[in-house]
Amino acid sequence: MPRKSWPTLPKNSRTFTGYMKITKIVQQQKQRDRYSIFVDEKYSFSLSENALLASGLASGKELMPEQVKEYKQLSADDKLYNRALRYVAMRPRTVWEMRTYLERHHSPAPLIEQITNKLLELDLLNDEKFALAFIRDRALLRPSSRRKIIAELRKKRVPEDVIERTLREETPDELATLRTIVLKKRQQSKYRNDNLKLMQYLARQGFNYDHIKQVLGELPDDEAA
Repeated sequence: MPRKSWPTLPKNSRTFTGYMKITKIVQQQKQRDRYSIFVDEKYSFSLSENALLASGLASGKELMPEQVKEYKQLSADDKLYNRALRYVAMRPRTVWEMRTYLERHHSPAPLIEQITNKLLELDLLNDEKFALAFIRDRALLRPSSRRKIIAELRKKRVPEDVIERTLREETPDELATLRTIVLKKRQQSKYRNDNLKLMQYLARQGFNYDHIKQVLGELPDDEAA
């Protein structure tokens, strides 16, 4: 987890006799990218490999109790950051989704801001890329109306200007999408011979009524019966 500064010894540390010593650093078995740090022969906290390298901690290093306390807090922050990395690795997330995820883990606001900003810097969070991928995914796997796409992006709190800009770049062909859905739904018995029910379904999906009438009117008589 990125951090501005690591715990340091106070200037009068030479007169302090209550040092605690790092006696062992062990790679964890279940999480190979994390290391358990033992202080005075007892497990104290863990750090990711990157955080451990950045900290400069090593066996034999002496710490004051206040430093150990700071490292324990750093460990908790580091775990949350790595959890956020796994969360965004599962599938693309919006900034709002990430913030909501971190809030569910009772993260303090400054830490949420820090983690979110770091993920933005790494381009692991990008609402515009998310919206573009979302639109392309819908076109390929689950055709949807422009209106429904906008509603779903709004639900994920993608900013309005990002939605508008992305839809200008990647504008779905509404009529082509509608034709695809109609042909697919015509394979289902409940829609095969019931235009009214099919029209109601398409309207609920956000399609324009005139477009629905146009596409249904294009069907051969035996299909539109």
